[in-house]
Amino acid sequence: MDDRLCLQGILYVLHQDIAWQLLSLELGFGSGQTCCRRLGRWQQAGVFEQLHRILLAKLNAVGASPCPGTSPARSWRASSPRSGGSLREPHRRGGEVGADVWLSLGRLAF
Repeated sequence: MDDRLCLQGILYVLHQDIAWQLLSLELGFGSGQTCCRRLGRWQQAGVFEQLHRILLAKLNAVGASPCPGTSPARSWRASSPRSGGSLREPHRRGGEVGADVWLSLGRLAF
């Protein structure tokens, strides 16, 4: 499965706040299980931390803030797996990752 399609599937599940098993194959993102495993591998490899830092650097370069009322340097709220934290499970509300992180990832140009 193409990485880009898996990322789209992950973002779809998180945005729709559905369980992984409800991700329909008809959408073309692969299975929910595939997307969930890929998310875990990427999370362990630090991919999302790196992407977020890149996005923050780009926002800082143009003087923008990812969230109204916050400074770009203070917007990283996700807990990394290396520090014992994890990204939230998509079918539960109130997880550790702020909406700004997912919105930023959703706007990535590949």
